[in-house]
Amino acid sequence: MWQDNSDVVTAQTGDIFVSAFQEPLEADGEHRQLWGYCLRIENNSDERIRLLKKDFCITDSNGHNYFANEYGFHGELPDLEPGEYFEFEDTIFLQAQAAVLYGACVAQTSDGRELKIKLPVMQLTALDEVSKYNYH
Repeated sequence: MWQDNSDVVTAQTGDIFVSAFQEPLEADGEHRQLWGYCLRIENNSDERIRLLKKDFCITDSNGHNYFANEYGFHGELPDLEPGEYFEFEDTIFLQAQAAVLYGACVAQTSDGRELKIKLPVMQLTALDEVSKYNYH
């Protein structure tokens, strides 16, 4: 799943890094664009954390907002020891050629403190727009 390329964006909250990239996917027959994105959450702190929920927003080029405020990551509540990472991928259908994904993940430390881990702001560009500009 993970790829190292120039399209990866990264944000840092303390000693926790979140990297993200878009996976260009195709449109369906209803003029909707299927967006795919991957996140990698790296725990470079000196304590264990548990990822509890995602609090994401996607704003498309038509001005519509879509929210993902839910517990877990596909049913998982990953525990990350110092030096470990978790990779997550998901998809969403939108009726727009471009969008921006932003928000945070919520985690809990081993002593019960809640952490809000910032996501990098990620541009999503439709597959036909990506090939137009030779991004991949």
